[in-house]
Amino acid sequence: MSILFKDLRIINQAGSEELTDYVFENGELTPASSSQKSQFDQEVDASGWLLSEGWVDLRCGLGEPGHEYKESIESLADSLLSSGFSAAVILPNTDPVIQSKGDVDFVLNRSRKYTPELFIQGAVTKDTDGENFTEILDMHHQSGVSIFGEGVKPLANGDRYMKILQYLQKFDGVLFDHAYDPLLAIFGHMHEGENSTMLGVKGIPNLAEDVAIQRNLEIIRYTGGRVHFQTVNTAKGVNLIREAKTEGLNVTADVSIYQLLFSDGDLMDFDPNLKVLPPFRGDADRMALIEGIKDGTIDALVSNHQPEDRDSKFMEFDLANVGMVGLQTFLPALVKLENELGWSLLIEKITSGPKAILPHKLNNSWTIFDPEKEWTYDEKSNKSLSSNSPWYGKKLKGQVKYVIQKGQLLEANV
Repeated sequence: MSILFKDLRIINQAGSEELTDYVFENGELTPASSSQKSQFDQEVDASGWLLSEGWVDLRCGLGEPGHEYKESIESLADSLLSSGFSAAVILPNTDPVIQSKGDVDFVLNRSRKYTPELFIQGAVTKDTDGENFTEILDMHHQSGVSIFGEGVKPLANGDRYMKILQYLQKFDGVLFDHAYDPLLAIFGHMHEGENSTMLGVKGIPNLAEDVAIQRNLEIIRYTGGRVHFQTVNTAKGVNLIREAKTEGLNVTADVSIYQLLFSDGDLMDFDPNLKVLPPFRGDADRMALIEGIKDGTIDALVSNHQPEDRDSKFMEFDLANVGMVGLQTFLPALVKLENELGWSLLIEKITSGPKAILPHKLNNSWTIFDPEKEWTYDEKSNKSLSSNSPWYGKKLKGQVKYVIQKGQLLEANV
């Protein structure tokens, strides 16, 4: 079956946008020739729609095994498709932790019948406790894992940090680092500043992130190796990574997309859906993140999708779990940022940017989306098993239409 997409606008890496007719036929999407335009089975009016390479999310939480009621492999796959992502890196913080060949194979085998490609971030230490190493070589050689980290936890033990970097260089592995000092952040629930003082809430200082990034960069200077800093969130952290890149260290970085849209001033109503880690910081830090994206210090945008059930989230602010679902709201978030950053740069940060970081070859894929389409994020449209988002129940703008992957044209929102 051949389908003509009429007046589809492609976003390319050169920064320009081209209006072209495209045909999907025999599992491939190609520009339509003049002779093809009268030889198709179906025509789709794609006026106003945009086309890009398939999107890649480097930081995505999963509940299965152990917390399937928060997010199963099936519901995550549905959420990824609905959100335009053709590939995602899964955090190891399931129950049990993804720390062995068997744990990796369980997730990958269960996910193979779904379209999005899942890659595993294998745990560095057993139960992510920061002490004893996991079966790292076994996970790599037997199950193909090349990304390692502690997921939502930092690798705070300096000796383990140094040794894992030395270890990963044996097979060109990469350490995904959620860098902060847990002792400096202990008992904190939001950014430490005027607003936390006014609300009477224990804050997490920028220092907790800054000293961890600085220490870890010093270790990288000593050992070498590849490190990808995840959810960078402070002005000083961005500058430290910028300087490290200029110096030639093999480091990259990402930021959670919602950190570009919220600040600690949005927590005045104690909405537990806005309790995240790292916390929303001040406007100066947010603007530093924007500048880091513009100048290439920040290589990728991530959803930082962290599903939580109502019992874990809807309670007193101090007691609520951290985290926000971030997949289906990802495109609406991009739409909110488009005036400030532009489509070409935004798409780069979810396509070529993360692809350059992944030590894996990806299948060719495409994402087709309508940045003007309005829809309501509610129980009917939600693909996740969780709804911990400040945008839940609200009308949003921007909807994914199709994902093309593995030779299939898949409707993203039906």
